[in-house]
Amino acid sequence: MGKVVRALEKSGEPILLEQRHRPVGVIISLKDFEERFVVKAATEARLKLFAQIDEMAIVSQDKKPAEAILRDLRRGDS
Repeated sequence: MGKVVRALEKSGEPILLEQRHRPVGVIISLKDFEERFVVKAATEARLKLFAQIDEMAIVSQDKKPAEAILRDLRRGDS
């Protein structure tokens, strides 16, 4: 196993595992794993959160620009 790990570290290329001349798996570097799976999962979770936030958004009935509404709030006008 040590030789396989050293080869992976040296080349960075995925290593195909075979059993009876049939592909049964792949060993990939930690960098590849993170890029393909960890980052992907985080991106999917972030997009899901953004979608949930969008669903909760309420369209304002007030047609005033946001800056004017904030200005009124700061002055204490309601």
